[in-house]
Amino acid sequence: MSCWQTVQDYAFRSIGYGENLLPRTDFTLCQQVTLIGSGLIWNVYFGALALAFGFFFAIAVALAKSSRHAVLRKPADWFVFVFRGSPLFIQFFLAYETLQLLPKAGIEVFGITVETAWTTRAWAGALFVLFLNTSAYAAEIFHGALKSIPRGDLEAAEAYGLTGFQKFRRIQWPTMLRLAWPAYTNEAIFLFHATTLVFFSGFPAFRQMGDALYYANYFADKTFNPFVPYPIVAVYFIALTLLLTFVFGLVNRRLNRHLPSNQKSRIRLRPQIIR
Repeated sequence: MSCWQTVQDYAFRSIGYGENLLPRTDFTLCQQVTLIGSGLIWNVYFGALALAFGFFFAIAVALAKSSRHAVLRKPADWFVFVFRGSPLFIQFFLAYETLQLLPKAGIEVFGITVETAWTTRAWAGALFVLFLNTSAYAAEIFHGALKSIPRGDLEAAEAYGLTGFQKFRRIQWPTMLRLAWPAYTNEAIFLFHATTLVFFSGFPAFRQMGDALYYANYFADKTFNPFVPYPIVAVYFIALTLLLTFVFGLVNRRLNRHLPSNQKSRIRLRPQIIR
């Protein structure tokens, strides 16, 4: 089998397309690279969705932590404390066991039966845990940025008559993002790396087809050589980290475009003809 044929057969196996059976003998480097790359689709799925939903929830929690009302501040404090204080691996197991307690027949809500079986699958349950975990860490980052906004900016906004949502939208929101973005970039990288823990959690994979670490572990067991599949996983995640750093760097440059230090100076040619 040629390498191109291997790519056609296994490139999307992790999402249910291509060959059903994994190779049993004659393991080639092309097979390992292709199948581990196929599993990486699930890691990107977990990381991208948890990051997208967690971004907005984290800002809501950060605002609640900054609230003067204890009804909003205390639940936000406890949410951040619980998810930052406990290991992510334990959160996976506790969430899986809790979701297992839901009725198998579903839950009746206003006469409609809501299915609960899907919550114990990795694509939903593990994503839910990653979403809550990254929201807690990101909320603390955004809360710190909110506290770091210069007092003079807020007083100037009030002097111009901006209050409430106007002050938040024009002053607090952009300043908070600008201050928090470097730390949030690290949180995003950590989240994508943490998606490999889904393989070790109790959540079963979609159609028994797992993530990148699932395929790396399969090849390591079959070939008794962990020094090929695991470095392939590492290379894939290094490439993913470079992509994240590049994308978040573009956003950071956009957020800080008004600062003089980030403005590109034009090159002016001034030939010294007359001295």
